[in-house]
Amino acid sequence: MDINRHQDWLINFYKQRDWYDYSPIIRMNFLNEETGELSRAIRAYEIGRDHPGEAAESDEQRLADIKEEMADVLDQVLILSDHYNLSVADLLEQSETKLKQRFNL
Repeated sequence: MDINRHQDWLINFYKQRDWYDYSPIIRMNFLNEETGELSRAIRAYEIGRDHPGEAAESDEQRLADIKEEMADVLDQVLILSDHYNLSVADLLEQSETKLKQRFNL
């Protein structure tokens, strides 16, 4: 799947549900929430969760949880980047440029 096509689809989906126009401050809260859920999923996969109120999950299910939460984090970043008119290509280029400069590559 192409990330730009997904971003376009995601923006349309959010606009249809009136989720798109939340302020960046609110969107950051959503991003933090999703990051916390990703952290919990990674913890469960790496060291387990010994919680009496939760059924044990297979490694396959725990990995599926990580995938789901990573996608949720990515979606929030894509919505924020659109808010600031930053393309995915801009973000990727910025990442590479910063690392190349920092490490003299």
